[in-house]
Amino acid sequence: MSHYETLAKINVNDKIEKKNGLSYLSWAWAVDQLLRADPGATWEYGAPTAFGETLMVHCQVTAFGKAMQAHLPVMDHRNKAIANPDAFAVNTAMQRCLVKAIALHGLGLYIYAGEDLPEEPHAATRPGDGAGKITPSSGMFESLELDMQNHVLDIARRVEQLYHRKDIKGAWDEWSAAAHGLDEIAKAAAWAQMESFVRSALKKESELRKAAA
Repeated sequence: MSHYETLAKINVNDKIEKKNGLSYLSWAWAVDQLLRADPGATWEYGAPTAFGETLMVHCQVTAFGKAMQAHLPVMDHRNKAIANPDAFAVNTAMQRCLVKAIALHGLGLYIYAGEDLPEEPHAATRPGDGAGKITPSSGMFESLELDMQNHVLDIARRVEQLYHRKDIKGAWDEWSAAAHGLDEIAKAAAWAQMESFVRSALKKESELRKAAA
């Protein structure tokens, strides 16, 4: 089992705080879990980027020999970008961005996808299900290298083209084959680039194939 799979299967629900319908994982607990899994893990913050009067914070977490970077706007309690944020708001955003970057290594990633529970072990490689249980996840695409970003965009466009030609089976076959060549993060990023109605059609096709198997 990979480091990603080990962290991804952890149920973090009792460490989540709910605010305005959104879920936030305790940053202190996330850091503790990360360091237990990799005592040599490190993180660093980039200089905030200004967008008009608002700010975007950046955090890179390096663990298991891999660096993952997340970005997050400085937001208020309604999750709207704050104009001219003060130091407290920036610090809060930095802590949340740290958690988001840790999530890209697997811990609590499912809460960004709107899921209630982590996936079952080996869900992405169940027989007859080439795509696995994939849901769109915040920050996935941005964490990829530029070449991989272009690759997953190309996959998404090819699948969508087949869908618009009303070739749902061909779209599924295209996605299933492409998904097997991606790691979990790239797979989720590619899935998120497709329109929701295309994803729904692929899920339905997957269910039909399971039922026929």
